[in-house]
Amino acid sequence: MGQKTNPYGLRLGINKTWNSRWFAKSDKFAPLLKEDMLIRRYIGIRLQKASISNVGIDRTAKRIIVNIFTARPGIVIGKKGEEVERLKEELQHITGKDVYINIREIKRPEIDSMLVGENIAQQIVRRISYKRAMKKAMQSAMRMGALGIKISCSGRLGGAEMSRRVTLREGRVPLHTLRADIDYATAAAKTTYGLIGIKVWIFKGEIIQRDKQNADMAM
Repeated sequence: MGQKTNPYGLRLGINKTWNSRWFAKSDKFAPLLKEDMLIRRYIGIRLQKASISNVGIDRTAKRIIVNIFTARPGIVIGKKGEEVERLKEELQHITGKDVYINIREIKRPEIDSMLVGENIAQQIVRRISYKRAMKKAMQSAMRMGALGIKISCSGRLGGAEMSRRVTLREGRVPLHTLRADIDYATAAAKTTYGLIGIKVWIFKGEIIQRDKQNADMAM
């Protein structure tokens, strides 16, 4: 059996934070978690063409704060903010609570693992060669400042009879180094001959957090 873990979960509390930031007692935890999943699923379907990377949810006593990370903020906001207001009203109707929406723009979508994975999936669905799509994504990421990238595609690649896995890597991707900033995501391409799974790891550098005492000693 493979001894693998999610690079994001492994670094929680070290250099990654939670996507949902709120606290609830045990009897209210499950309904709130279900509500978070419902919000994310609804936004994902509602804004399919807006290049959504992540949806962060913060909660106060009476308000839900939804942070939408997107490479195309114009599509989410709409003309004179009409789209975001409509989305806000729809989420308030679904949850029955006051909802506040923040739109966060992703400046470099080429080094965002979720957007890279979704882009490869879309190309595979359009019958573009999986190797060509993977290599193009890797070149774009390295050109935009990534220190390393690894992409894995598995399934009936190219319509083959037997499923297999192909992994390409460029640069270094130190998954065992906890201080390494590893951006990880998965995507799926729904093709006529089956589902193709895509995994993307992007190494953006090391986050070194020294305490004040060590910083003073270094000075």
